[in-house]
Amino acid sequence: MDKKRVYVTRRIPDEAIELLKKHFDVEINPCDRVLLREELLLKVKGKDAVLCLLTDNIDEEVFEAAGNKCKIFANYGVGHSNIDLATATKHGVIITNTPRVLDDATADLAWTLLMVVSRRIVAADKFTRNGAFESCDPMMFLGREITGKTLGVVGAGRIGFNFAKKAKAFDMKILYTDIIKNNKMEKELGAIFVDKETLLKEADFVSLHIPILPSTIHYIGEKEFSTMKNTSVIVNTCNGSVIDEKALVKALKDGEIWGAGLDVFENEPNIEPELLNMYNVSIVPNISSATMETRTNMGLVAAENIIKVLNGEKPDTCVNTDVLK
Repeated sequence: MDKKRVYVTRRIPDEAIELLKKHFDVEINPCDRVLLREELLLKVKGKDAVLCLLTDNIDEEVFEAAGNKCKIFANYGVGHSNIDLATATKHGVIITNTPRVLDDATADLAWTLLMVVSRRIVAADKFTRNGAFESCDPMMFLGREITGKTLGVVGAGRIGFNFAKKAKAFDMKILYTDIIKNNKMEKELGAIFVDKETLLKEADFVSLHIPILPSTIHYIGEKEFSTMKNTSVIVNTCNGSVIDEKALVKALKDGEIWGAGLDVFENEPNIEPELLNMYNVSIVPNISSATMETRTNMGLVAAENIIKVLNGEKPDTCVNTDVLK
């Protein structure tokens, strides 16, 4: 009997690919880039499963191209805003993601950005590499201390909790806000539940860990930046659309906030041009999960979901659960 066919839209760590190859015929995008639209439509045709990335726009046209044979699109990432879930359910296609395995890596990167921005590491690194360092100047690259300051955590889910947990090592006061209280966060970390406005007014550092929903688009805009301390730093590793990027540029230029660390952007892959030349901004290209351990585990979760679905079993991390009924 012919093996079932799986298409992978971009190369991922070998362990996941080898796992899939034990069970199926696997084809992988050979190009080191996102597939063009016409390429994606061609490649999903006749496949039993597709392992896709957040950079792939999976909509009605793609499901139509894949046809009734395709049972699952396994998204390589915890997010799934790139997939039309309602249409997937209508077509009877299971959508899965890779939650939990990237919590540590994402929280780690949020802390990295917080520190890099606060201590002006990128600017100091460039300065030193360019041979400009001659002697110690007591006014050179003055940053902001972290220890003993107030941390504001927006979103108290797994990643938000993980991020806040690391603040204990810096003897920080932890404020958090969410739609509901997190009793574990309060009991174990001493975190204090406050409303959004209070958090923004009092926090020296604000880190965003919320899902992208209609209610969270531009969660931080002109009004919010004007509320924040002019010495504050904001970090975003969740979704670019939760920050109004034009408002962020204005806030940084006008000195309403001190700095920003960004792993995600509102109109990816495009970035507000002025951000690229600002000394008080550190930007990285969606690398919150970019550790060998995490990216491998993400691939293994996606592969296991495909194996289970094509063997007639329920996947571990189905997003559109209505399709399983």
